[in-house]
Amino acid sequence: MTVTPQCVVALTWTLKDTLGEELDTLDDPVEFLVGGNDLLGKIEEALQGHQAGDALQLHLEPVDAFGDYDDRLLFLEPRERFPAELEVGMGFEGLPPGCNPTAPRDRLFFVSDIYPDHVVLDGNHPLAGIALRIHLKLHAVREATEEEIGAGTLGTGFFRTQIDAPDSDGDDDSAPHTLH
Repeated sequence: MTVTPQCVVALTWTLKDTLGEELDTLDDPVEFLVGGNDLLGKIEEALQGHQAGDALQLHLEPVDAFGDYDDRLLFLEPRERFPAELEVGMGFEGLPPGCNPTAPRDRLFFVSDIYPDHVVLDGNHPLAGIALRIHLKLHAVREATEEEIGAGTLGTGFFRTQIDAPDSDGDDDSAPHTLH
């Protein structure tokens, strides 16, 4: 079977920047829904008509990957608004109460710097502004089920960042959660 606009593909990849630095490797095949929200549009386009066993080399400019870096998504916020156990790289779903009210609420923010009195949060995707070189290997192709098409995803996305679910120990659901 060849890749069509609504099917499921099993992929592995190596993701590098234009200098050849490895950013991510997926060694074991993972299934993604083509025609849903799992893959970047340019990857879906490149996969069309290919079949299991094919390998592709792609170069994606930032506009076709995770967008250009936007310095308007950097926020300097008071340190006391954050948990004591704060580390660079931690992520928060939205900003805590009392922080900049103009910050987008539907965005993941990552701690980029920690100072004694302030925290710098970055709302850009970690790969924003980076051109990517991707070596994809297509391991399997199958028809998507009606449920998969209806959901628009298999629950895995191409290098997406996800927030952990809140702990069940009474944590406030509106509190920020750490990324892994």
